[in-house]
Amino acid sequence: MEPRRTIIDRETVQKIIDTADIVEVVSDFVHLKRRGANYIGLCPFHNERTPSFSVSKSKGICKCFSCGKGGSPVNFIMEHEQMTYWEALRYLAKKYHIEIRERELSDEERLAQTRRQTLLGVNEFAMKHFEKNLLETADGKEIGLSYFRERGINDWAISRFHLGYSLDKRDDLLNAAKAEGYDEEALIETGLCMKPEQGTPRDRFRARVMFPIFTISGKVVAFGGRTLRKDKEVAKYVNSPESSIYSKSHELYGLYQAKQAIVKKEKCILVEGYMDVISMHQSGIENVVASSGTSLTEGQIRLIHRFTENVTLIYDSDAAGIKASMRGIDMLLAEGLSIKVLLLPEGDDPDSFAQSHSSSEVERYIQENEVDFLKFKTKILLQDSGSDPIQRSKAISNIVRSISVIPDEITRLVYIKECSLSFGIEERALTRQVMRDIAARREQEATARKRANAIGSIDNPPQADEPHGDTPGTPATPQQTPEKKEQAPASALPPHAATVKPQELALLRLALKFGMLDLGADFADADGTPVKVIDFINEDLTQDEMVFLNPLYARIFQEALAIRNNWDSESAVHTQQAAANREAALQAGISDIQRQASDLSEIKLLEQKLRTRVDADYFAELKEFAMNYLVRHLVSSPDDVIRRAVTDIVVEKHKLSKIYFKNNTKVETEEDRLDDLVPRALLTLKYDLTRCHFEDIRRELAQLQATPGYDFERAIELMTLQKKYQALCSCIAEHIGERVYEPLR
Repeated sequence: MEPRRTIIDRETVQKIIDTADIVEVVSDFVHLKRRGANYIGLCPFHNERTPSFSVSKSKGICKCFSCGKGGSPVNFIMEHEQMTYWEALRYLAKKYHIEIRERELSDEERLAQTRRQTLLGVNEFAMKHFEKNLLETADGKEIGLSYFRERGINDWAISRFHLGYSLDKRDDLLNAAKAEGYDEEALIETGLCMKPEQGTPRDRFRARVMFPIFTISGKVVAFGGRTLRKDKEVAKYVNSPESSIYSKSHELYGLYQAKQAIVKKEKCILVEGYMDVISMHQSGIENVVASSGTSLTEGQIRLIHRFTENVTLIYDSDAAGIKASMRGIDMLLAEGLSIKVLLLPEGDDPDSFAQSHSSSEVERYIQENEVDFLKFKTKILLQDSGSDPIQRSKAISNIVRSISVIPDEITRLVYIKECSLSFGIEERALTRQVMRDIAARREQEATARKRANAIGSIDNPPQADEPHGDTPGTPATPQQTPEKKEQAPASALPPHAATVKPQELALLRLALKFGMLDLGADFADADGTPVKVIDFINEDLTQDEMVFLNPLYARIFQEALAIRNNWDSESAVHTQQAAANREAALQAGISDIQRQASDLSEIKLLEQKLRTRVDADYFAELKEFAMNYLVRHLVSSPDDVIRRAVTDIVVEKHKLSKIYFKNNTKVETEEDRLDDLVPRALLTLKYDLTRCHFEDIRRELAQLQATPGYDFERAIELMTLQKKYQALCSCIAEHIGERVYEPLR
């Protein structure tokens, strides 16, 4: 289908950025817990067992302090959903019900539209087409809808999971999609259609009830189709092949519909098939997902771990199927999850059990019958061993191996003790076996890594003169900041840019974090007007004809100055709203006081306290708006490099310990010391730049004097400049507290 020829206008973009709440956005994908003023959860971008993903509601930023990913709500959606900047804005506009106003795309912008958007669009069209077939065509009603009715599926569930039907025609979807402007390549790439080597394209799904598979954010990326024919030569299920938008090992059926219930109940129930999920949801148990008939994968487990640490596996009473699924228990344990297992009554599966019981009955059965994995494996593995000591030994060894994969040492010790009591084996012997299993597994993993590295070195021999981690297509190491991947090589930087980079970074950080705060009265204009931090920095640099030597820092600073130009109008609007909020809070508080106070003196005292509190909240709100103003805009910039770099610059990992605030001790913050920090940062930068200039002169003078018959007058001129810069360095060193001036070496 031809890409859209419009783009979101600036006013709508700003409204989306202002409205999007970082905690609400991240919570759609990650289970967050409050920690002080911030929130924390497991990082959705890499595998971890200890939460390192921090979300700041006040700053509107999230950040993983392990892998480095994060940013504004826009950047988070871009990273997580692999969307473009404009796709992420549309996602957030839809979430917050913001009407999008658009302008025409330029030719360059039109060429930049991604293939991903087209593929997702054709899947969305296919889903609606299958739904229409189910509900509006004769075959759909008589065959597809009748099947769902026979299985006890109601209209609510059909709508919730967007169930559909594919007609028994060779090219029904193909023709419908082409009529809407979608191209054959998109239909084939998503797997909706197939093209034989000899022949024309045709629909992959024919005469099947359809189950769309959604990403965690609700994008349709694949389908499962179940035949209703009795012909055994026809595959019962046909699924979409993997594509650039679909990886079956990283999707769980029903997670999009279940994620809120999983967080609310702090538990995920894992079943096997589509109908199991649908029937459980329909019965009122909505924290249920399925691996869609495939073996459980690490990617799927990590999806679950984002929302909860508690998993209940539901099995029917098929012993062979249970034993085949044991590997999934060990994989879940290895991720640090708490595992319980539930066996259903003979002859039941989750679908039939949910259909024949009420929601309360299902919940009660789960609570009363789910057991710890250790008891479950003990029962299943030992029931067939009887009195055979060899079989019993193998069963116990299997259970001990499961204990060995648990990452937490204390949890392992608890299970070893339980295992010792159950089997009458000394804890010491079990502990030794667990340690042997751990050592053996680590050795296997090390061997596998060496083998993979060896194969990789053959397929991709190292390239000379290319720094590790910066080559195209190679992800940077966790220690690298995003700007290092994007920046020009050091040889392309201006002279001394590397030397003064720490000082420029420190100054830029102050400009971004505190740029719209006022400096003290000592820095005010002649008429007493306060000076903003960013204005003071800009004026001071301009007066000394200085600029940021680092090209990225220069771009960020100029972008911040451009944003600062909108401050007056936006600040006035926010101040007006804050004043309205203050007045509303004041009036509401006074009304409460007058209803509850017993006499006039009490009313006056309470009203005075109320005004003090409301005024404090008002000024705190204005200060917070000012402190976050520049950052809030920059971390949502369309420029990928600026967006990522600013996030890294302003996000801080460590906070002061509570011990610093004992006995109400006042601890000075950076904000309290701006009148000292900002001039000092400027002087420190000038100090190092002056040292660099002194070193340039010294080097030029040495080269000149090494030349026979050198220009004596030029030498005198250089020595005069050298003395001037040395005096300047000494003067600055005295101001910033350096005891002596030390030339560069």
